[in-house]
Amino acid sequence: MEPKEGFDCIGYAAHDESGFLKPFKFKRRNSGPDDVVFRVTHCGICYAEVIWTRNFLSDVQYPVVPGHEIVGVVTKVGSNVSNFKVGERVGVGYCAMSCLHCDSCKEGMDSMCVNLATRVFNAVDVDGTITRGGFSNIMQAHQRFVVKIPDALPSDVAAPLLCAGATVYGPMKRLGMNKPGMKLGVVGLGGVGHMGVLFGKAFGLHVTVFSTSSSKKDEALGVLGADAFVLSKDEEAMKAQHNTLDFIINAASGSIPLDPYLLALKQEGVLVLVGAGAEAKFSPHNVFMRKFITGSAGGGGAKNVQEMLDFAAEKRVFPLIETINIDYVNEAMNRLVQNDVRYRFVIDIENSLKPE
Repeated sequence: MEPKEGFDCIGYAAHDESGFLKPFKFKRRNSGPDDVVFRVTHCGICYAEVIWTRNFLSDVQYPVVPGHEIVGVVTKVGSNVSNFKVGERVGVGYCAMSCLHCDSCKEGMDSMCVNLATRVFNAVDVDGTITRGGFSNIMQAHQRFVVKIPDALPSDVAAPLLCAGATVYGPMKRLGMNKPGMKLGVVGLGGVGHMGVLFGKAFGLHVTVFSTSSSKKDEALGVLGADAFVLSKDEEAMKAQHNTLDFIINAASGSIPLDPYLLALKQEGVLVLVGAGAEAKFSPHNVFMRKFITGSAGGGGAKNVQEMLDFAAEKRVFPLIETINIDYVNEAMNRLVQNDVRYRFVIDIENSLKPE
C-alpha cells in the first residue's frame, strides 16, 4: 500500500520474481517527530537483496525497493530529534522499527526483537504502508535506528559495515571473540566472511580462512591479512585443524556439513552461523564434546552498530568494495549470485540515480 500523503521519491524496484530492477517512482510517508530524513548517497548490495527481489521466501509485496546498507546526508529532523543535525552523515541498516518493549529491544538488540523487527524494505511501516529501501534517493527512519558515520570512514566504505560488518562484529563482541591471541576460523570468504577476517585481525586474533576454492588463498593471506588458509576439501588438512580453534564464524551462503568445523573447535569453542544457508547438518556427538553452535543476524541494535563503526574508523577496518552506478545494478545482482565480487558492491546513488 502506498501512503496517500507523503513526499515523492525515485528509486529502483523489482516488480516480479525475475528480480529485475528498473526505475520506479513512489511516495514515502510524511516524516514524524522522531524521524530523521536523509538524502541517500550510497547503498551496499547484500545477498538479502537477491533473496527478496526474487521472492525466495514467498513473502514479497511487489514492487519492492531493496537496500539495507544505506548512507546519506541529513536533510530534515523531527521535533523530538536532538542527536542528529542537518548536514551530518548518517546510516541505516536492516531495522526500520521494532516493538521497543520486548526483552531484546530493552537490551538494545532490536534486530533480535521477539515480535519481529520491521525491515527497511518489504515490511509494514508504522502507518500500514510498505517500507522501501535504500535503492532510492531519499530515506527516512526513526532516530533509534539511525547511526552517525565517523569522519574517518568514507561513505562508500561505510555502507557495507551497516550489515556485513555488524553481522560479524556483534557476535564477536558478545561472545568474547575480541581477545588478542585467540584463534578464529572464518568459513566462506564473501561479503560477510571477509569482514570476519578484517575484524578478527583488528582484534588481534590468529585468523584461519576455510574455503572450498584454492583460488581464495592469495587474497585471504596477502590482501586480507589472514594467518592461515585451509582448503576445506582436503581431508588431511581439515584433520590437522582438530581442537585448534576458539571460535569459528560460518559465513558460507550454501548448505555445508558442520561436523568438520565442530571438530576443529577446542572444548568450549563456539561456532557462529551468520550465513544464509538453507540447512545446517551436524552430529549431536560433536556438541556433546562441549562445543557450541549459535547464530546471529543484523548486529543487534543501533548502539552496537555505532560502536562497530567507531571501532572500524579507529582501526581502519575498511571493507573491500566495488563501487557501481545504479544502472549496473542488475548485472551486479547476477554477479553476486555467481560469487563474482570482491567483496561488496556499493551503489553510488548520489551520482547515478537521476530523475528520468
